[in-house]
Amino acid sequence: MSLIVLILFLLHRLKFVSSNIHDEFMFSGDNLSVDGTAEIESDGLFKLTNATGRQTTGHVFYSLPLRFKKPNGSVLSFSTSFIFAILPDDQYHISGHGLAFVISPSKDLPGVLPSQYLGLFNNSNIGDPSNHIVAVEVDTILSREFSDINDNHVGIDINSLISIESAKAGYHADDNGGGFMNLSLISGDPLQIWVEYDGAEKQLNVTLYPPNIPRPHRPLLSLRQDLSPFILDDMYVGFSSSTGSIRATHYILAWSFKMNGQAKDFDLSRLPKFPQGRQQENPTKKKKKPKVLAISLSSASLVLLLATISVIALITVKWKRRYMEVLEDWEVQYGPHRFTYKDLFIATKGFKERKLLGRGGFGGVYRGVLPTSKIHVAVKRVSHDSRQGMREFVAEIATIGRLRHPNLVRLLGYCRRKGELLLVYDYMPKGSLNKFLFDQPRLTLSWAQRFKIIRDVASGLLYLHHQWVQVIIHRDIKASNVLIDGEMNGRLGDFGLAKWCDHGTDPQTTNLAGTLGYIAPELARTGKATTRSDLFAFGSFLLEVACGRRPVEPRVELEKIILVDWVTDCWGREDILQTLDPKLGMEYVVEEAELVLKLGLLCSHPVAAARPSMLSVVRYLNGDAPLPEDFNANVLVQGRNENSNEIATSNPSSEKGSRRSLTITEQFISVGR
Repeated sequence: MSLIVLILFLLHRLKFVSSNIHDEFMFSGDNLSVDGTAEIESDGLFKLTNATGRQTTGHVFYSLPLRFKKPNGSVLSFSTSFIFAILPDDQYHISGHGLAFVISPSKDLPGVLPSQYLGLFNNSNIGDPSNHIVAVEVDTILSREFSDINDNHVGIDINSLISIESAKAGYHADDNGGGFMNLSLISGDPLQIWVEYDGAEKQLNVTLYPPNIPRPHRPLLSLRQDLSPFILDDMYVGFSSSTGSIRATHYILAWSFKMNGQAKDFDLSRLPKFPQGRQQENPTKKKKKPKVLAISLSSASLVLLLATISVIALITVKWKRRYMEVLEDWEVQYGPHRFTYKDLFIATKGFKERKLLGRGGFGGVYRGVLPTSKIHVAVKRVSHDSRQGMREFVAEIATIGRLRHPNLVRLLGYCRRKGELLLVYDYMPKGSLNKFLFDQPRLTLSWAQRFKIIRDVASGLLYLHHQWVQVIIHRDIKASNVLIDGEMNGRLGDFGLAKWCDHGTDPQTTNLAGTLGYIAPELARTGKATTRSDLFAFGSFLLEVACGRRPVEPRVELEKIILVDWVTDCWGREDILQTLDPKLGMEYVVEEAELVLKLGLLCSHPVAAARPSMLSVVRYLNGDAPLPEDFNANVLVQGRNENSNEIATSNPSSEKGSRRSLTITEQFISVGR
């Protein structure tokens, strides 16, 4: 028996030792796996992303897995060093995101996103413990959603891009009394990083410095953390990088790795030519050519040449005017969210009518495919002639662009051109929910599909009201602003009227906004939007989806014109299911249908304080709590009467109050959305 145990132990040790044959390597193109925009150039220089593409990702991994754990499950010590350089887009003097050294269970990272996600995660798996990803990021963009400290930092990430430890880029100089020396990650100069994990001390150190000086003794980052819960037995090592709306080129000039020891350092004289050196070559070559050409040309040829240059210059000016856009200094901080007009023009085929998805009160929405990344987008053209408030408006766009939830339509960015603002969204292939309910649809939504879409929108609103860092008030919840993705999931979109405030405070806006039938009574009186006014609109939306009709229908019987009143009256007669969409027939779940209709009425309660929060709404829809026992049709009618008396009392005369309500109604019927 002891012999068998000994043999099994030796076999296990043999497997462990044999898997560590490839536990040390130096940078070379022979054993590397690449994807995305990554490529190895002929002189051995490795390029992760390049300056010709926006919204791109690039990956390079050592092609063989490495054994990271001992037989007892603890993580082995390891060490890696690499030299990198980031060349920013000269047009904006800022860079399109950064790169990361990655330890991953797979060298394939499907579904990852560019921009602030660095090609490592997407909006659904970020923060998931099952990722088993450990990374050291070199980040050149401030992403507030990930709590970045600035736009020039180094961070240690585990399963997320919210760094566990981070510091501004620089190093502690040994010959300067330990003083901190700042470094710019987008200077274009080569920089070297050491990443070292001590398996015994369970400490991860990261050191950044220029490669032409000795490595500083004091690391930039130190994290005392046992990595064994996050690292599997066999892992891949490599790099990931991405660009956003602003382009950049990310280079790896050298890389070495070692398990259970110190990685080899580099002979700088044998490295590929640095990127900056390449940039400095071209101007010299371009200067020589005109001189040689001028000497060899005759006078007649020179005249012809000048005429040709003039024509080309005129064509170039005309071409630039066609794509001319506005870019001011203060917009640099919003650079990652900005697209060029040229890219959007090409994406939508010049905003051709055949690319038009629909029109609203603010302008047309066009379908497009971004020329470089091939991402499908929807581009909304919004007129914005006034320069006053544009800075605040763009700041709001940047804030909304940071919202990440599977049931919200993502705002990818914007572009300003003359008196026009272009907003770029995720493209939703199925269009709006409105189309499935009202626009003579070929496909009737089943009850199961409707109930799921309702829960999807509720989940998105819960995120806006309670789960993001600030409270977001949408102010325009309705079926036409709910879009359907390829898997028939509901996503709340169109944040053109959205406002936000800190948790525990009220928004400062007092202007009336919204759509007739979704405007809460107190909002019509005061113009002050709150989460409770969003709940009123959500209640109208619930009834809209369940009943298959709009909240206000002027061309029906008198008692059915106002949907919420009709459903209330039917509930009072104990016949609330009569109001369901006739297209459903008898194919619905009675308990769910009654819940949606009654919850729609509860959310549409005329008294704001009586409406539930989105936390409660989600609990009701998930079956985690019943509706309030004292809620019934009589309570709604009483609340409606009390609210009517309040409106009459708040106006000098009921006639004047009626005129004011008529004015509001006429305004929204004529303007519309």
